[in-house]
Amino acid sequence: MAYSVVFITAPDEEEAARIARTLVEERLAGCVNIVKGIRSIYSWEGKIEDEHEVLMVVKTSTDRFASLEKRVKELHSYSVPEIISLSITEGSTEYLKWLGHELTG
Repeated sequence: MAYSVVFITAPDEEEAARIARTLVEERLAGCVNIVKGIRSIYSWEGKIEDEHEVLMVVKTSTDRFASLEKRVKELHSYSVPEIISLSITEGSTEYLKWLGHELTG
């Protein structure tokens, strides 16, 4: 099984926790870390924005990305949420075995 880490930003910890809990409950993710206190500077609709956000670090299987992306878009308050997937090329054998077990039940 191939695995990925998905980065998703959210406006606050409450929204991130709600999304994270849903992803784990629906087995779209095995684990989601929520990192508070990030600062995002980006261009949006012709303006430079400078916002405080939280970052979700989602561990999942690569074949679940499309379903995860769809579900995040349904739950997220942003019209264009950041949802970026990076392939895991190497990792702890025991951790990846645990992740696979959590995703498949």
